[in-house]
Amino acid sequence: MQAIELKIEKRQFLKMLSQLNEKDRFEIYSELKKSLFLKRFNQLLESTRTNDLSMEDITNEVESVRKQRYDKGKQIL
Repeated sequence: MQAIELKIEKRQFLKMLSQLNEKDRFEIYSELKKSLFLKRFNQLLESTRTNDLSMEDITNEVESVRKQRYDKGKQIL
């Protein structure tokens, strides 16, 4: 299959999108959402990555919250 390259301005592209029917726009939206999710998720991981937390710190925090909930009678069964 031979590829072609089209160069259009952003506003032209948006106008073309507005002329599509709902099903086609939703298909494009779904593809964009899939492609952007992984990028945004990786950015989130990078922004929250730290060496300051150990698994022991996380476990202690979880146990503390569980104890607080149990003491208040809000344990989840």
